[in-house]
Amino acid sequence: MLFMVVEHFKDDKNKDIYPLLQKKSRIMPDGLKYLDSWISADFSRCFQLIECDDTDLFQEWVSQWQDLFELEIIPVVTSKNTIKIVTTSPSH
Repeated sequence: MLFMVVEHFKDDKNKDIYPLLQKKSRIMPDGLKYLDSWISADFSRCFQLIECDDTDLFQEWVSQWQDLFELEIIPVVTSKNTIKIVTTSPSH
């Protein structure tokens, strides 16, 4: 499954996070697969696309970073797959 993870940085902690990422990577447990990320123009949030089949792994990951940011985890489906579902559905 795909998830959009939105990191909301706490108290301007974004400056503290990047050196840690360079040193330790994303410190993700096996089973969470980082695909890509984007940073908001004001540096207050990071949007990450993560692939995962075991959602319990998110708790393990969140516990390592909760002092620097809050996470919003949203299950998502690609537009390509959504178009297939919508256009092949009998109700459309």
